[in-house]
Amino acid sequence: MAAAGPTALVTGPQLRECHGCGLFQIVPAMAANMRSDCERCGTPLRATRADPTGHCLALTFASLVLFAVLWLSMLMKVSTAGIVHETGLLSGPAELVRHGLWPLAIAVAFTTALAPLGKFAGTLYVLVGLRMKTLPPNLRGVFLISRKLGTWSMLEVLLLGVFVAYTKLGDLVTIELGAAVYALGILTVVIVWAELALDPQAVWEQIERRGQTHAPMPAVAPMEYRPGAAGCENCHLVCMPADYDGKCPRCGSIVHERKPDAIGRTIALVVAGAILYIPANVYPVLTVIQLGSGSPSTIMGGVEELVSSKMYPLALLVFFASVLVPLFKLLGLAAMISTTSLANTAEGAGILLRQRTRLYFIVAWIGRWSMVDIFMESLLGALVQFGSAVTIDPGDGAMAFCAVVIVTIFAAEAFDPRLMWDAAARNAHRPSRPTGTTALAFNSGQRQSSA
Repeated sequence: MAAAGPTALVTGPQLRECHGCGLFQIVPAMAANMRSDCERCGTPLRATRADPTGHCLALTFASLVLFAVLWLSMLMKVSTAGIVHETGLLSGPAELVRHGLWPLAIAVAFTTALAPLGKFAGTLYVLVGLRMKTLPPNLRGVFLISRKLGTWSMLEVLLLGVFVAYTKLGDLVTIELGAAVYALGILTVVIVWAELALDPQAVWEQIERRGQTHAPMPAVAPMEYRPGAAGCENCHLVCMPADYDGKCPRCGSIVHERKPDAIGRTIALVVAGAILYIPANVYPVLTVIQLGSGSPSTIMGGVEELVSSKMYPLALLVFFASVLVPLFKLLGLAAMISTTSLANTAEGAGILLRQRTRLYFIVAWIGRWSMVDIFMESLLGALVQFGSAVTIDPGDGAMAFCAVVIVTIFAAEAFDPRLMWDAAARNAHRPSRPTGTTALAFNSGQRQSSA
């Protein structure tokens, strides 16, 4: 894509389906650094960039370098009673395995090592490949996987876990921070910056122009809704999946008009999460033994200890991330399920639709932050092993709590917010798929008339 002046258009008008409410609408032609939102529910449809791939390429390369420093350098040096431990981030999963908590070790290693590495390497492979004269193979498949891994890449949550662990260790041992901590802090900023600099739809359009699509693309892009059309949830192309064996012709993902059995799968996952939430809060997550005395501590017990130590901000943070956020996700998903599947009147199904749609995206985003407690516990277990002086051992409650976090993430992914709008439309006897509207474009917070 050629560089454009501040008023030059960098995209043409495109038909898109909003994955928040299901409305088919035309995203207008936009200049660089603009955002187009759904006119009905406000969900972002497209955000353009002056350089949609170049800045992200440089930042992703920097991320890989910082990631290598993070995992190869010392995290912390702790000492007490003349005993010194140097530890890195790999020490946490290793300590969990030593305690027999290997599923927890796999979750920590995947979210802090494998998923970020896959995301960085995959993004770099695609962005570099698009600049080559001869394209490397399977750009679309690699880009699909790298975007999906972004959901499970939790380095920013790990940074918060390191901060909590550092604060809690202050009264137990002497701590010296290593290069990995500083690399993690810088990496977190670079990751956010790279994500903001990337226009994923521009990448899909370049892959399409270079001919690496799953199937031959239609000669003319559709500009109005046809029965049976659906928007791909990965590359956002509106297509007729029945014409391509149920797949998106551009990226090859399976395309459904609505997520299959969304209500049933979400109910099952929410119930599982609610059941796991009980042992996660009843069983101990940590056992701290200092000079031969100590006792197991639950999540709430840890919060109470922080309050008694007058670490009020940290106590509030742990209480919010470890107690309120999982409960908020479970209650939020339950409310959305009930208003979708049990509403029998237009009033019941149509109340606060925009707010419920925004609630869904908040629920889908916020759940990952509950992993801060798991990361903190794995770090504490690896750092504090000083024999009879002081030791910290992770408990079985951490396993149940990690399961709650993972199950609620899957529950949010399984739910389809468009079903809430479908239910409201049916109960109000309106067509469930309104079309023919134009999305709204914004530039620096100013609403502009659409073309």
